[in-house]
This record gives sequence, C-alpha cells and structure tokens, in this order.
Amino acid sequence: MDRPQFRAYFLHPRFWPLWLGLGLLWLIAQLPYGVLLVLGRGLGASMYRVAGSRRRIAARNLELCFPHLSADERERLLKENFASTGIAFFETAMGWWWAKPRLASLGHIEGLEHLQEIQKQGQGVILMALHFTTLELGAALLGRVQTIDGMYREHKNPLFDYIQRRGRERHNLDATAIEREDIRAMLKVLRAGRAIWYAPDQDYGPKQSIFVPLFGISAATVTATTKFARLGKARVVPFTQERLADGRGYRLVIHPPLENFPGESEEADCLRINQWIERAVSQHPEQYLWAHRRFKTRPEGEPMLYKRKK
Repeated sequence: MDRPQFRAYFLHPRFWPLWLGLGLLWLIAQLPYGVLLVLGRGLGASMYRVAGSRRRIAARNLELCFPHLSADERERLLKENFASTGIAFFETAMGWWWAKPRLASLGHIEGLEHLQEIQKQGQGVILMALHFTTLELGAALLGRVQTIDGMYREHKNPLFDYIQRRGRERHNLDATAIEREDIRAMLKVLRAGRAIWYAPDQDYGPKQSIFVPLFGISAATVTATTKFARLGKARVVPFTQERLADGRGYRLVIHPPLENFPGESEEADCLRINQWIERAVSQHPEQYLWAHRRFKTRPEGEPMLYKRKK
C-alpha cells in the first residue's frame, strides 16, 4: 500500500473538530512521561465509571478466565485494566508524535537476534503478538530498529486514517501496510523474507475458526496462523511487550521461534497458540485488552456468555 498523502480535502470544515482534538492531544503528549501516566490513570478511572458496556464485558471476561480469584480481586484487576487502557490513549500519542530519541529512551528490547537470524536465512517471520493495551507503542519501539510490516484496516474517517498511518509508519520507513483481507499480499511479503505483525487472539467469528480451549473455555480460534506459516514458508515468532512499573519504560521481548510449527493439525496448532496466550496474558493481565468479547462465538448448542445488548 502506498504511503498516506495529505489532501486539501482534510482542511474542510467538517474536519475542524477532529483537528482541534488532535491538536489538543498533541499538546498534552508533550508533557513529561510521568505526568502522562498520571493523566492516563485518571482517564481510565473516568472510563471505568462511564463506559458501562465495556466495563461489563471486561468484568465478564475476567470472571470467565480467572474464576480462582475472589470478586474483590477481580474488581481491583478490572480497575487496573481500565487505568492501563487510559494510559494507552496517551501512549498512542507518544508513538505518533514524540521525538524519536525521546521515545527510544523508554524501549528495552530483548531477543532481537531471533528475528534477525531467521531473516538472514531468507525466511519470512510471522511476529505473533497479542492485543495488549501497549500494542501501539510496542510496535513503534520495535519499528525503530527493525522493519515490520503490518495488517491494516482502513479507518472510516479519512483524516484520522491519514494521521494514524502517518504516525505509525514514521518509525518504519520501509514498512508495508497490508489490507487485512488481502491474503495474497501477505503471503507475498512473507515469501520475500519480511516480518509481519499479526495477532491471532481475538474472536473473528466462526468462519476460518475452530473451537479449542482458552483459559478452559471453548473459544473460536483462527486457523490463519497455520495457513500463513505453511503457505508463506515462514517461521512463527512470539512477541510480547509490557509497561514496566515505576515509569521505567517498556520491555519488549522477541521470543524464540516456535519449533515444529505448523504441526500435525490445525487444531493442535491452535491449542498450542492459545496455551501460549494464556501464559503471556497471565503475566500481566491488567495490561490486556479485556473489553473485547473474546468468547462471543459459541459452539452449536452452547449458551451465550455475554448479556445481549439492549
């Protein structure tokens, strides 16, 4: 996909409120990192109070995935999760607009050699990530030192789409943004020996999914990871990130590639991926995106796990 280009159309009065909001966000993002963390936690607390639907979804997910925790423990975890989500709002602005040296000072990357060694051998890499609240900033920090292509879904607002892509791609001048449905382009990139960011941890419906356990619950799990690895002749390399305590920045870990993947069946591969997801999420559950209805698709005959929307 071509680089985003500014259009005179973006100066139309219909976009002025968005320009004003983005300008205010840019201005706030210039504050010290510690102040942004405090503001983010405050924003998260406000979201916890007003975002009733998302709060109920996140609370239900925590109840399903961590039944061994007490109600009070899950409530504390839920509030911390909203605080993390609020911080992510400003982390996105940091990734888009902070000066690159300032941003680099917060990144601590481990295991980059795993990714580079595979690419030296001419193989593509599926950088298997997760939907942590820190994903936007994590991709920016890694993109500074390693070219990463990414799956892309065009935003409905053309100005926001332009700002978002420009902010993301400034760290990755050689990167390719691939439409999420363009499987052929993704396979072409992998066969060319490039690395592509990909997250298989959400519920995309029954099509192209099979049911395997996740936190002990039957979950619709995409089989695309297996297909992409096989058809793209690529290695699957897990990638995690975490926001460090006490404002010390971010730890990014590129783990060793999965061995013997693809395996004997798609079901075995999906189970293996979900078990890895469980381990990764359990290390920092407060930083995971719990507001997604991960278990909305149910096997035939099983009851819905979320209350229906009014």
